Amino acid sequence: MSGTDKLTNKIEEMSGKGKQAVGDATDDRDLQAEGQKEESKSNLKQAGEKVKDAFKK
Repeated sequence: MSGTDKLTNKIEEMSGKGKQAVGDATDDRDLQAEGQKEESKSNLKQAGEKVKDAFKK
């Protein structure tokens, strides 16, 4: 996994967590769901990159 990919995925994950927190604070279910979706998407990307890295070695 390249450094740029790691950084991009981490930023996306943190953005998702932030949206979830704001959604929790404001009781906005749509924002909470959007945050969860972003975080899950980022985690899947990170897992895929780790699998690719494992096969490169």
